[in-house]
Amino acid sequence: MSGGKKVLIFIVAYNAEKTISSVLQRIPVDRLPAGTDVLIIDDQSNDRTFHKAIGAEPLLKGLNLTVLYNPVNQGYGGNQKLGYQYAIQKGYDVVALLHGDGQYAPEMLPDLIAPVLKGEADACFGSRMMEKGAALRKGMPLYKYIGNKILTFVQNRMLKMGLSEFHSGYRVYSVKALDSLPFKYNTNDFHFDTEIIIQYKMRGLSIKEMPIPTYYGDEICYVNGMKYALDVVKTTLSSKIHGMGLIYLRKYDVGAHDDLYDIKTGYRSSHTMAVQKVKEGSRVLDVGCGKGKVADLLAEKKCIVTGIDVGDVGTNRMARYIKHDLDDGTLPAGLEKYDYILMLDCLEHFSRPERLLAELRERCYAADTRVIVTAPNIGFLVSRVGLLMGQFNYGLRGILDLGHKRLYTFRSLRVMLEQEGYIVDLVTGVPAPFPKALGKGLISGFLLGLNQALIYLWKRMFSYQIYIEAHMVPPLNKLLGKAVDKTIALSKESGM
Repeated sequence: MSGGKKVLIFIVAYNAEKTISSVLQRIPVDRLPAGTDVLIIDDQSNDRTFHKAIGAEPLLKGLNLTVLYNPVNQGYGGNQKLGYQYAIQKGYDVVALLHGDGQYAPEMLPDLIAPVLKGEADACFGSRMMEKGAALRKGMPLYKYIGNKILTFVQNRMLKMGLSEFHSGYRVYSVKALDSLPFKYNTNDFHFDTEIIIQYKMRGLSIKEMPIPTYYGDEICYVNGMKYALDVVKTTLSSKIHGMGLIYLRKYDVGAHDDLYDIKTGYRSSHTMAVQKVKEGSRVLDVGCGKGKVADLLAEKKCIVTGIDVGDVGTNRMARYIKHDLDDGTLPAGLEKYDYILMLDCLEHFSRPERLLAELRERCYAADTRVIVTAPNIGFLVSRVGLLMGQFNYGLRGILDLGHKRLYTFRSLRVMLEQEGYIVDLVTGVPAPFPKALGKGLISGFLLGLNQALIYLWKRMFSYQIYIEAHMVPPLNKLLGKAVDKTIALSKESGM
């Protein structure tokens, strides 16, 4: 079954001298893949757990046993970090988490390991809640059962998942999947298990569940139920806030960033406002075009779009794409005259936007060219309140995006444009993208409408983004050329 893959059974142990031997003895060695190893990490127990574990190797009937002792207590989550790091460093393919207190049945190990070993899932969790009422019948205290159900329901709704139980500690992970996650930043406390589920979800990794028997004996529970519940809710909520770009948490930066700059359509946004403004059949220069999602919308209006950006374009609906790094303020060769120049959510990513704006005016000036600029508003209410509370957290997206190099208010963005020879014709605010953060629905629609109403009252405070329409002042070389042409014309008229 293993196909040469290496499996590690990792047992977390704390004050488990009465149960550790039984746990090891119950491991079904004959049903496990050949070469399976066992790791026990004693988290500075106050009893003889370590010595009991060392002496229990014969119970494993040939499986290789390693027992480690933490000189400093690492906590439930901290102990897991060490075990998973061990699995990564030793080159295991699968790691199964088992508790040394006997609360989870070792007999289920082969069944839980199989889906991950076969590549059917990136993790397999044992669930005590899949069989209706089984947990209560097998002795789970009523308050724990109700708490488990409520927390799981809340987390499923917040994370858009469908697990039957978030709070089982009986788990099997793909080591490759673990190695792709920043689990070292997770808590050392008991809600480590929740954080790793969230990381799996954010990374797009798959989780399979299987029913397991419930067992409650005379083991000592070290979990403070109320604190644990609060920690679970807080960390789940913080992951959502991180996803909205309002804060940045390193543990939830899992590297799946393909959708960070996805287009915002179907509601009032910087993208929809700009696309609506552009007339059908226009020639458009899209500066900082990203994957070309705006170009796709403009193509529906029969516009001829030239895009510029540093990455690889994701559409073939542009008339022309120029791969060029704009961060130094320079423009590529071959630019023409355009009806519209779009700079949507891009100036904040450049180190020298002033130079870029100046060169754009020199190279692409035309009297009838319209320029549309959008940028995040650092003066947004949430940013102001955060600063008042001492918070200035960057995030994966949003106003304080990690990639932002320049921050703007309505005034500072307008002043920069005017200094570089742009006459501002329209300034308005853009509401926060609630449908993107919360999904399209009644709640996000209500918040969007409320935000728009507040923008009318005080745009500098309640606008999530700044939207500006402008046109260019003729550059000096154009003015000088016109002066020369006019002088020649007047000279001819006067016969000089």
